[in-house]
Amino acid sequence: MSSPTSPAASDTLSYEQAGVNYDLIDPLKVAAQRAAAATGAHLGAHGFSEIAASRGESAYVVDVGPFYLASIVECLGSKALVADEMARLTGRSYYEGIAQDTIAMAINDLITVGATPLVVQAYWAAGGSDWFGDATRAQALVAGWKKACDICGVAWGGGETPALAGIVEAGRIDLAASCTGLINPKERLSVGDRLGAGDAIVLLASSGIHANGLSLARKLAERLPQGYLTEVTPGLSFGEALLAPTVLYSPVTEALYRAGITPHYCANITGHGWRKLLRHPAELTYRITKVPAVTPVLKFIQQHAKQDDREAYSTLNMGAGFALFVPSEQAQRTVEIAQAQGVEALVAGQVEKGPKQLVIEPLTITFGNEDLQLR
Repeated sequence: MSSPTSPAASDTLSYEQAGVNYDLIDPLKVAAQRAAAATGAHLGAHGFSEIAASRGESAYVVDVGPFYLASIVECLGSKALVADEMARLTGRSYYEGIAQDTIAMAINDLITVGATPLVVQAYWAAGGSDWFGDATRAQALVAGWKKACDICGVAWGGGETPALAGIVEAGRIDLAASCTGLINPKERLSVGDRLGAGDAIVLLASSGIHANGLSLARKLAERLPQGYLTEVTPGLSFGEALLAPTVLYSPVTEALYRAGITPHYCANITGHGWRKLLRHPAELTYRITKVPAVTPVLKFIQQHAKQDDREAYSTLNMGAGFALFVPSEQAQRTVEIAQAQGVEALVAGQVEKGPKQLVIEPLTITFGNEDLQLR
């Protein structure tokens, strides 16, 4: 399926048209981060201190003496709405996969700073107590949550299951997870202080849309002739393809540690798509010379939303769910270790001296610093 080029503006479906405008969201994030930074000094009263470089990163890191403590909270977003609609259309429950998606949103962020996930907490806020009365759905959520914890080797510490009628829509659920992890030994800390020219960029494959871009995908479903039941490939519907669970990448990062490889930096490719590769504030150029295969559902979205490559790669993961920046001499070994964990990977490019920009050569796309302002 070829990529669309220069689609007519009236036909293009953008993320903003789907109801998500990062130009409105990001200023709040920046303001919150600045206010939060002023509270870090409170740790001193307990004999601890924050790792200032973790401010604005995907997880927050505290120095507690013999090791670092990392923490993160993340929500699933709107993917559960797709599961609900597909359940109505097919009679199947997809909540085991939805549980994995939710945990992945937290764990895949936590591991970017070099942490080993330790404890996961659940937040399941329903629009009313009736949601929990569907035993098949509720049991699938529990089973999927435990399975994801087992895959990542984390303890499920507990959680909260409020019924929030009037806040959450009736018949719906808002899912979130928090995760705490250890960076031990401290040398595993990965906040970009060692990131530099010559590092290789290794991209880990995604399983599909993961849990970002669902607002766009749900809007697109309204345009399709059979909605979520429209075929992406023979025998695979759009809805089923969207509900492929997000890859859990912590088995890869843990295997890398056991092999003696400590990434210089990591990026979880979620909201903002490939622009996440620009997350670190350093003035460096990230040059991509190979792009991974794009999963069929993402090709389908790009084609039917009539997005050009720039729009697609700035919104969706386009086949790459996680980025590892490693010494060039360890790049191929990193790929082999990822593949041994069942995750496809490729050496996609390298870091160079130069202005802060992401250059995707095969697609002739350049993203500059102005394309991602999250600090």
